[in-house]
Amino acid sequence: MKKIKLDIVGLSYSQTQSGAYALVLGEVSGRRRLPIIIGSFEAQAIAIEIEKMTPSRPLTHDLFKSFAQAYQIEVQEVIIYNLVDGIFYAKLVCSDGKRSVEIDARTSDAIAVAVRFDCPIFTYEFILSTAGIVIEGNDFVYLENINETPEEKSVSASVSGYASISTEELKTKLQEALAEESYEKAAKIRDELNKRKAS
Repeated sequence: MKKIKLDIVGLSYSQTQSGAYALVLGEVSGRRRLPIIIGSFEAQAIAIEIEKMTPSRPLTHDLFKSFAQAYQIEVQEVIIYNLVDGIFYAKLVCSDGKRSVEIDARTSDAIAVAVRFDCPIFTYEFILSTAGIVIEGNDFVYLENINETPEEKSVSASVSGYASISTEELKTKLQEALAEESYEKAAKIRDELNKRKAS
């Protein structure tokens, strides 16, 4: 079966399931999108790596990467290979240079590992044609405020609360937030710092 390459195009608070997030994968050479509902821990693990934040202690997926690399094992690709009763099935294709092994994984965990190993994500046509949606633009929220409810999002969008604080103080607060593992707070501070750099 021909594999279709996917990219992560969005991660947003799920409108249908409380406490869950919608991870949106996009067909690299097409307009189809594959939305997958994932838990808050996995959403945070994916967002932290994509945003290049460094937690004060390794998260589970970081530990997996360190463990694999200690034994010269690389994750070569992730394949979302089946869809049964609305549940996606994925596997990691790993290699130590001599042999290749496929390891079954939850799709959310597989993608959290894929972003750490910078390896490609694939699926098959029958999955995209069954669960994919075709869009004309891109209406998804990108890795913003992933730990907030929709009500909190509207508040934080209008008032960041950091505009009146000096840049030096913000840098200190960013380090404190990372040390406390308060990643959503760190993301807001980082956004304010980036806004100042751009202006």
